Amino acid sequence: MRTVTATAAAVTAALAAGAASVAAGRLASDAALKAPAGRPLPTEPRLTVHGTAAGQITLTRDLASLRPGVYGLAGDGSHAVVGPVLESVRSTADTVVRRLQGVTHGTLSTGDKVWLTPNVHVGNPASALDLDHTDVDVPGELGPLPAWFVPGRRDIWVIAVHGLGTTREQALNIMEFLHRRRLPVLALAYRGDLGAPRRPDGLNHFGETEWRDLDAAIRHAVRHGADRVVLLGWSTGATMALRAAARSPERDRVAGLVLDSPVLDWPATLRALASARHAPDAVLPLAVRAAQGRTGLHPDGLADPARLDVPTLIIHGPGDTVAPWVHSRRLAARRPDRIALHTVPDAPHAAMWNADPEAYEEQLRRFLTPLM
Repeated sequence: MRTVTATAAAVTAALAAGAASVAAGRLASDAALKAPAGRPLPTEPRLTVHGTAAGQITLTRDLASLRPGVYGLAGDGSHAVVGPVLESVRSTADTVVRRLQGVTHGTLSTGDKVWLTPNVHVGNPASALDLDHTDVDVPGELGPLPAWFVPGRRDIWVIAVHGLGTTREQALNIMEFLHRRRLPVLALAYRGDLGAPRRPDGLNHFGETEWRDLDAAIRHAVRHGADRVVLLGWSTGATMALRAAARSPERDRVAGLVLDSPVLDWPATLRALASARHAPDAVLPLAVRAAQGRTGLHPDGLADPARLDVPTLIIHGPGDTVAPWVHSRRLAARRPDRIALHTVPDAPHAAMWNADPEAYEEQLRRFLTPLM
């Protein structure tokens, strides 16, 4: 009897431990599968505002607050634009002073918690950049997909798709550059975004299902006068672009790809986000397995170099802790006939433009000019 009781207790304990492991893996996987659009990724630290002055803001000293370039600075109910670190202004061991280029809305007060975001602009092309645009609904398989259309004179369109933690406002960073080159731009909101259809399971699929919304945008562009399209994506938006270029029935219309910080190894991205949420290392493999079970994803390599048959520009850097740059480097090395890699140092995930806007736009100009 004692043996039976002991065995039953051991089995119960094992089942409880197994259930706890499954629950822990599922919870850890939420860091990526439920990352909300427009909210910071867990890899982005919260900073404290220590003071503001004319054209200056003092922030907590951190690797993030020391980044070169221009960023949005978001808080709860506020948004501002910050420029480079002001080397001429005395900082302290705990703070750093950056140029405050403007407060878009709300206020910044001492003690506020804020974070850097790639989204420098808020609003729409008209309110943020004074560009004429049309609000359109792209017919998608789950319902209408909101998009901004900025007209241009060329018959090659740029379709822009954001990625993890951002919104279609990220496309505003390069909208003026594209408009000056008379390129029509379609900036898409897709499933899970505010105003777009909900995901059927409520989960991010790293582009595996979301690419079909980009496919719908390509078809919309062709119906409305585009002869060819360039797909420009950030993060999982870049993943969507790769999927669409390989799978879309309209893939012959794709003239080129611009991939900013592409997620080429989703398990690595999921582990990075879960770890940033303080998931123990032992739980990370469980998080990947949980994500597979919840989404049907497989941890295979995303980009098959043999299937990449259009000119491609990858803009990425070794400072990306969310989507490892090494995968972009390997992909580019395997298809030097098709892929150009522009490496950006000291830039976080999907913020390659922010680190050096002029250099980024010069790379875009060189890539797009032959396609026009």
